[in-house]
Amino acid sequence: MNFLKFLITAGYVSLLVPMAFAMESYGGSSMEASMQSSLSTADKKAIVSAMSAAPMSVSAKATIVAMDANGKMRTLHKGQNNFTCMPDNPATPGPDPMCMDPAALAWAEAWIGHKKPVEGKVGFMYMLMGGTDASNVDPYATKPTANNHWLQTGPHVMIVGASQSFYDMYPKSAQPDTSVPYIMWSGTPYQHLMIPVK
Repeated sequence: MNFLKFLITAGYVSLLVPMAFAMESYGGSSMEASMQSSLSTADKKAIVSAMSAAPMSVSAKATIVAMDANGKMRTLHKGQNNFTCMPDNPATPGPDPMCMDPAALAWAEAWIGHKKPVEGKVGFMYMLMGGTDASNVDPYATKPTANNHWLQTGPHVMIVGASQSFYDMYPKSAQPDTSVPYIMWSGTPYQHLMIPVK
């Protein structure tokens, strides 16, 4: 009986040790600190949502931020790489978590703040859960109208902040084929390249 308990314990440990090393390689120990009981259930859910935006090798080591009730960003988890991930916006109809490099974060902050982003400061953004329904022509549309070309986007990545000549190489139709790369919000300061990944 004691030998059987020993075998079960040994087997259990042999399964857990590789898992622990795998979690460590993806920043598991740092994520564990973020998931302490001091975080609310909502914050824990926000972290999981934010991490779903990018590959685990990126999001597990990213900084996780969320917007508070006053529209200010607060940090839920301090990361170890240059990416910042945001959870799904519950006010939108579909899932739209995103994960971005510093240049894309600056672009997103300019868009949120209704400011002109710096042209030529090229950024990269993941939205692997897809995007909520959105207008392809109006960066600030909140619902479909007869002429704002509402789209549904699947999992994609984005190139933001590039020059006009870069965007001129891609389709700019108001009602694009979303299964191929296309420009969203063409002709505005917030135009960007949408690249579907599925």
